[in-house]
Amino acid sequence: MRDVAESRLPATAGHGRVDVPFFTQATSFEELWPSISRHVGDVMDRGKYSHGRKVGEFEKAMAAYTGAEHAIGVNNGTDALVLLLRASGVEPDDEVVVPAFTFVASASSAALARGRPVFADIDPVTYSMDPASLAAVAGPRTRAVMPVHLFCQMADMSGLMEVAKRHDLLVVEDSAEAIGMRWDGLHAGLLGVGGVLSFFPTKTLGAIGDAGMIITNSQEVAEQAAILRHHGRMGKTIDHIAGISNLSGVSGTNSKMDDIQAAVLMAKLERLDADIARRAELAEAYTERLRDVPGVLRLPTVVPRQAETNPVFYVYLIEVEDRDRLAEHLTRAGIGTEIYYPTPLHLQPCFADLGHVRGDFPNAEAACARTIALPFYPDLTLDAVDRVCHAIRRFFSGRSE
Repeated sequence: MRDVAESRLPATAGHGRVDVPFFTQATSFEELWPSISRHVGDVMDRGKYSHGRKVGEFEKAMAAYTGAEHAIGVNNGTDALVLLLRASGVEPDDEVVVPAFTFVASASSAALARGRPVFADIDPVTYSMDPASLAAVAGPRTRAVMPVHLFCQMADMSGLMEVAKRHDLLVVEDSAEAIGMRWDGLHAGLLGVGGVLSFFPTKTLGAIGDAGMIITNSQEVAEQAAILRHHGRMGKTIDHIAGISNLSGVSGTNSKMDDIQAAVLMAKLERLDADIARRAELAEAYTERLRDVPGVLRLPTVVPRQAETNPVFYVYLIEVEDRDRLAEHLTRAGIGTEIYYPTPLHLQPCFADLGHVRGDFPNAEAACARTIALPFYPDLTLDAVDRVCHAIRRFFSGRSE
């Protein structure tokens, strides 16, 4: 088992030694191995490796954890967004408003669902969609809005829901990063018609490959999503190629969750709350050490809301001067980092037909130019946090490694 865990240690591409990786779950994976092996053993004994009983167990466990009435396991978070948009009633050429600062899947899912992405600017503190920008871009063809809960907190759902109600918009939450986050007791993804969860390996609850989930309190949306994830098939499915007599009236896709991923996630779910608590401790440690560093322009700020909310740190993101040179400096020091996101979506070539130019969404553009994500995961030690912060101080003090 040790060899398996150690093989998961990442390297910084092209730069040799990495003493503090951006992400690793080697220690946690080894500690969880008895539980993982038990769940995987169940799958192997049953001989059903996709869309089987373990997936059903995980769906029930996630419904209980989130409070959702329905949890539908799918192949990945992007598929979850596409299927949720379709199941919610987004039709060809309907506009879906998404923030300009987010992972590309938030916008590409709208296009893959046959809709048309429309961009809005972000709040410069939370990095989530600005309700005022949503109000400015919503038009007669706008069908839905997709708030994205990024990094450590939910978007301004009160403001966004108010604008959505005024314009009669569906609210479809990209809650891929938001497991554990709640708004007045409602789990992220359950304030609108539904939301999604991503279980990509680096997520707060991560698989060992791709996996995702739709969560909703709508029976109609859940039934439609379940049909769409399995080639448009209804009712009890038959596990051989010829079993397609029970097709519905809609064309679906193949986005079933693998039982091996569900097995790993069942094991990791046992310590999710402990991992969230550890992430909070690490975030506090970073903040204490970086609060007064010259050149650090902004640390994560959890904005108080009228609703009762709770932060869950998925990424520790800071804004700095001379971001790209700092990233190079940290790489040379053996410290992994990531840029979320180097180019705003409205300036990506794949969305050039929308006709945007630099300056259209200034807050998103500023975030892309100044933000950097530091190593952050439950296995991270406080000594490693000290090393990262010391390297940042040295950079801004002008001292070389």
